[in-house]
Amino acid sequence: MATIVSPSLLAADFLHLDSELEMINRSEADWLHLDVMDGVFVPNISFGFPVLEAVAKKCTKPLDVHYMIVHPEHYIQQTAKLGAMMMNVHVEACTHLHRTVQEIHQAGMKAGVTLNPASPVSLLDDIIGDVDMVLLMSVNPGFGGQKFIENTIRKVQRLRRLIDESGSKALIEIDGGVQNETAPRLVQAGADILVAGSYVFGSPTPEQTISELRAL
Repeated sequence: MATIVSPSLLAADFLHLDSELEMINRSEADWLHLDVMDGVFVPNISFGFPVLEAVAKKCTKPLDVHYMIVHPEHYIQQTAKLGAMMMNVHVEACTHLHRTVQEIHQAGMKAGVTLNPASPVSLLDDIIGDVDMVLLMSVNPGFGGQKFIENTIRKVQRLRRLIDESGSKALIEIDGGVQNETAPRLVQAGADILVAGSYVFGSPTPEQTISELRAL
């Protein structure tokens, strides 16, 4: 099975968002990753619903919406209204994670949960059977273009064991520092989905870069 590639819009040229989305539509990208940041949960602000709604109208790929915000549960219905395929929330931001996952499913979306670099895989022991995807942050969330955290490789292996032993169908997604050196190692360790921002949108041949990631 080809590796799923979800380019991160955060690294796109927002002055030419229309043409960037046309490139994504033409490309072999499987999904489009949308990082929503609030300046509270992470030390940066990205974009909100006016941009998400515009992207949803233009993009033909399934939307992979990653909330790096406090109280993501407040935005489940709005996210579903966009037609999002996946709503992804941080374990660290949800006091009642099981309820939030249930509500995401009830709204007709797939449910993803995200772990920050310092959060252990064991936090997922009691939720892994209920989620469709786990996103491991391989950089500290908030900014693109950061250096890959090496411990992520071992963390992917631990998560793969947990998924296999529990009988969960959850996919493993990685976000941060994905490029030609780290991507093959992540896939070998058990990752199913690669989020790539700077590596795709900064490439002189972004469509080719996406194809090469999918071929891993």
